[in-house]
Amino acid sequence: MTSLAPLLEAFFTERLCKQRRASPNTISAYRDTFRLLLGFAERRLTRQPSVLALDDLDATVIGAFLDELETERDNSVRTRNARLAAIRSFFRFAAVREPGQSAVIQRVLAIPQKRFDRNIVQFLTRPEIEALLAAPDQAEWIGRRDHALLLLAIQTGLRVSELIGVQVSDLVLETGAHVRCRGKGRKERCTPLTRQAVQPLRAWLRERGGGESDPVFPSRRGGRLSRDAVEHLVTKYAAIGARTCPSLSKKQVSPHVLRHTTAVLLLRAGVDQATIALWLGHESIETTQIYLDADLSTKEAAIARTAPPSIGAARYKPGDQLLLFLNSL
Repeated sequence: MTSLAPLLEAFFTERLCKQRRASPNTISAYRDTFRLLLGFAERRLTRQPSVLALDDLDATVIGAFLDELETERDNSVRTRNARLAAIRSFFRFAAVREPGQSAVIQRVLAIPQKRFDRNIVQFLTRPEIEALLAAPDQAEWIGRRDHALLLLAIQTGLRVSELIGVQVSDLVLETGAHVRCRGKGRKERCTPLTRQAVQPLRAWLRERGGGESDPVFPSRRGGRLSRDAVEHLVTKYAAIGARTCPSLSKKQVSPHVLRHTTAVLLLRAGVDQATIALWLGHESIETTQIYLDADLSTKEAAIARTAPPSIGAARYKPGDQLLLFLNSL
């Protein structure tokens, strides 16, 4: 039997860290996957994770684990597929190291990704944006920080990982104001800032202080905000904003919804898809297609441009009663 522990350790230290130089976000996602998987295997097989063998994690166990993610943890199909992708990556690594276990490995690699429905993305309207930005109490330090964070998120469309990673030196608020960030695929990009965003951010940086390598939006203890913290504050201010803008209560507002909002605002302003993809750091212009599907106003404008010019708006008028009677005979 092949011990699982040294294989898993080599996968993280050699394959992910040394050979592939995976990002911290990728390593964290893979780590969480195997934490959940080993915990599930321990409950199912009543063995400590450190004594598990590779063939203990066969296709039956992996399949049951994926089912538990959806049924017990209420994970989405997308999350289930992401966990499966991490497991596949490990088993492909194990296939080279342990060819004698190829039968077990191939059955695991044969587990398919599950198909899922693609819903229309959500985004905020102008009144909802204004209500969200007005929600933080700017009489307090936390409120001023959160207002600046929400403003930057909506104006730039940064991913939540990019947002919490912005350092003081990444913000340029003089002529040609912009923010630098490093996104997916280790791609660095610059996003311009509007005049309306520059003034609040400049005031926040004066209050925030700190060195050039410090995060622009620190936690109470001075460290970086976590993804969960940003998720929590966006949800909190959406609930507060719903008091003045009831439509906010009908939407599940998250940091990624703010990113979608940026894209739709650019689209409605007449910006082409290639520029939006460049703005958001998309790998392909095809990714931007989802915003065309979501924005009804774009489709309404298309209908208005293609309507026959000879047809005008008119109210329906019923015909003469006598003629209607004759026509019915």
